[in-house]
Amino acid sequence: MRPYIPDETMLAEAAAEDSRVAFGRFVSLMRRKRQLSIEGLAEVIDIDVGELMSIEEDAHYTPEPRTVYQLASSFEISQGRLMELAGLAKPKDTHFLEKAVRYAARSEPTAALSAEEQAALDGMIAVLSEREG
Repeated sequence: MRPYIPDETMLAEAAAEDSRVAFGRFVSLMRRKRQLSIEGLAEVIDIDVGELMSIEEDAHYTPEPRTVYQLASSFEISQGRLMELAGLAKPKDTHFLEKAVRYAARSEPTAALSAEEQAALDGMIAVLSEREG
């Protein structure tokens, strides 16, 4: 019997899902850091509440480019990097996505950010704020 080897499409889909999990976790933590409800952030950046809920809770959801742009502007981070993390642009640096997935794994959605979550969020902000190129 031959061992099962996933094809490249399956591997790419799994990587994209991991990336969207990291994206959703990042959005959630940034929202919480600013002490905003989902409704509050949606109002601030002028997007639909349902879309923001889907971003934070559904790893299969692909956000609208305008939404990612609004989030990047509000969070003052690189639009290109956030588009990559959201799965809307092909990543130029796979190491960046690996860092993002590790970051997401270290954070838990609780009421207040723990010191470890704050450190992970600060690190992710630094990576997302780096100039592309």
